[in-house]
Amino acid sequence: MSGTRSPSRTGPATRPRLKLALLLWPFATAAVAINLFLLGLIGLALGLPALPPVTALWLSLPVGLPATWLAARWVATLIAEAERT
Repeated sequence: MSGTRSPSRTGPATRPRLKLALLLWPFATAAVAINLFLLGLIGLALGLPALPPVTALWLSLPVGLPATWLAARWVATLIAEAERT
């Protein structure tokens, strides 16, 4: 059976990482919103204008995408490491 190959489990896992990212997106975006709001509170102590919670939520939507990508990449690495052992 030359030329046939069994499916490799070590190949790139783009589909599971996408599913993982879709699952993690609300949590990562909420964490970014909380951090932006708290950063706005620190800004008040420095004399900057306040950052309302709704504004922090709106700003977290685009900033949450890279945070989700990083979180999904990190969790996928942990899963791959757990599967190796």
